[in-house]
Amino acid sequence: MNVACFQRIERTAGRCFGLLAAILLLAVLATPNQAFAHAALIKAEPADGAVLERAPTQFSLTFSEPVSPLVLTLVRPDGTPVALTSFRLSDQTVEIGNPQKLGPGTHVLSWRVISADGHPVGGSVLFSVGAPSAAPAVGEAVDIDLRSAIWTGKVLLYIGLFLGIGGAFALTWLAQGQRSGQRFVIAAILCGLVAAPLSLGFQGLDALGAPLARLAQPVVWRTALGTSFGWTVLISLAALGLGLLSLVGSRAGARPLALAGLAGVGAALAASGHASAAEPQWLTRPMVFLHGAGIAFWAGALLPLGLALSSQSMEAGAFLRRFSRAIMPVVVVLAAAGVVLAIIQVQTPAALVNTAYGRLLLIKLALLVFLFTLAAVNRWRLTALAEAGATEVRRRLSRSISVEMLIVLLIFGVAAGWRFTPPPRALAIAAAQPTSTHIHTMKAMADIDITPGHTGEVTASIVIMDGDFGPLDAKEVSLVLSKPDSGIEPIKRPATKPGDGTWRVDNLVIPIPGRWTARLDILVSDFEVIKIEAPIDIRAD
Repeated sequence: MNVACFQRIERTAGRCFGLLAAILLLAVLATPNQAFAHAALIKAEPADGAVLERAPTQFSLTFSEPVSPLVLTLVRPDGTPVALTSFRLSDQTVEIGNPQKLGPGTHVLSWRVISADGHPVGGSVLFSVGAPSAAPAVGEAVDIDLRSAIWTGKVLLYIGLFLGIGGAFALTWLAQGQRSGQRFVIAAILCGLVAAPLSLGFQGLDALGAPLARLAQPVVWRTALGTSFGWTVLISLAALGLGLLSLVGSRAGARPLALAGLAGVGAALAASGHASAAEPQWLTRPMVFLHGAGIAFWAGALLPLGLALSSQSMEAGAFLRRFSRAIMPVVVVLAAAGVVLAIIQVQTPAALVNTAYGRLLLIKLALLVFLFTLAAVNRWRLTALAEAGATEVRRRLSRSISVEMLIVLLIFGVAAGWRFTPPPRALAIAAAQPTSTHIHTMKAMADIDITPGHTGEVTASIVIMDGDFGPLDAKEVSLVLSKPDSGIEPIKRPATKPGDGTWRVDNLVIPIPGRWTARLDILVSDFEVIKIEAPIDIRAD
């Protein structure tokens, strides 16, 4: 079934793909751990670094998008961890009950949540009761083995979905009885059937921040099934099963089974991931569906078609004719869906070079330009002669298709790297969120929100109360921002009262990121000024 030249090209493709895989793995492993997902913490109560006079009765974490808690832990000053199991979800905020009577010293609220797209993210907030103490050691090292496993599982799952199910569709609908490449297609499907459950287990480990050694624990699999990626895996397994049945079952029902499997590819990809979680979902999920099904149609046909042409089979011409007629509208839909998703995810041209997601997209686009150019040459210069039966042209087209296969595999590797990079869309949403701090003293308390919470021109919104949560009738309020460690003089601005119960400072410019001290000077009478302060973190623009 396989000729010597095709074997040589396959070996070359394997070596090249292995090299790119190593490069991509190094890039993935070098990325910061926070890049695993795109939900961002925008507000914590108590605020990170806050020093409280009294222990809080509850905690709250507000994110840039709705999340579901996975692991919530309070670490005492002596390093003792206490699991926090009582929480309530309110839109983008997780309100956490505190059953512990907290003593003096520095505590750590450690959290791990999962985003709507199925990707987990974790972090911690330090706060002190009474006075700071030595902070307990909390943190997680980058698990290189787990990252490698996640990336590899993604690539293998893509091979099963696109080359396996797509190949089954090509054999039943385009080849119409030819079996060139069937063993390879079945092998790709079996690869996907193994990769899908393993990827689910890796998702559970990542969600819990657990090492590979805990893969067999039931909690890992329960956690993974509770994420949106669980639906992707379940739909993938069903689609892979349908694709396999279309090849090994009765030929009478092969075509409907293969068509259902192809639809399952699109549905599986639309069930989770960065693109499917983007708004508006009435647009993004159908676009992901069409993009995934289109990739499977095109990529899946390449191997069976290349082998049919290389073997010079009698039916190869008819196979090529059906594929060449069908591929043009498929490519148009595939490209249109990809452009829509790229625009939604990237938003600005600058993000193509300023973000890891954008740089991976540029690599993918470069590969796609090469792929489309090669496919166009094949379509307009070689296809007609190959359909007519020209032996040498068929060999040339077979070799060219093998190069297309190599490019497709490289694209799979690049796309799998997106698992570790938040899209610019999500970064922009997080950057636009306010940064907040809460100040609580015996005389007065306040909530300060700075929007957006990064450097540049911002607006500060201030709510003030007395120490018992009652109204505080202030004559004047001034906001003072200071960062003495950077040699910047305090920035003092008077606040205005717009009439909605808040105080407001407009056109405030914060020059550099980092931890600032926010102080409020509250004039309550001609003879009394209350001054309260707390740290506030300003992000880089």
